[in-house]
Amino acid sequence: MQEVTVFERIRRLLDEKGVVYDVLRHEPVYTSEEAAAVRGTPLASGAKALICKGEEQVVMFVLPADRKLANREIRRARRWRKLRFLNRDEVFELTGLQPGSIPPFGSLFGLPTLCDSRLGENERINFNAGDHSISVSMRYADYVRVESPELGEFADASEL
Repeated sequence: MQEVTVFERIRRLLDEKGVVYDVLRHEPVYTSEEAAAVRGTPLASGAKALICKGEEQVVMFVLPADRKLANREIRRARRWRKLRFLNRDEVFELTGLQPGSIPPFGSLFGLPTLCDSRLGENERINFNAGDHSISVSMRYADYVRVESPELGEFADASEL
């Protein structure tokens, strides 16, 4: 029996919730800048998913693609002594995906999703959907409704 891909799991989730979304198939992209260019969308509309470990908890942070994780501020707010990105092997073990192809749905992987509220400055968000050559575009409001992420300030105030 063929395993269901992450892309198909996203499709099912969005279809079940009645979300209107667009799928774009393109050449493989490996950076947020490449993804924005191939999609023809602003870098800030990219929903960058980062899987991190704070103390003993693994979480997914979702940031606008033009921002960096506010590591120090998050550690202070959460009272975590440590916060680190999972390495490639850890990410693959947890998700079956390579970094850069991870969609902003921690719920698909049993992870809490913490989304930087600045992503909401975009009416539509764009993200790789479990594959370096498949992007999904959808309304930010639908994303929040479907994923119910914890919203907060998780990105540095300055752009990259």
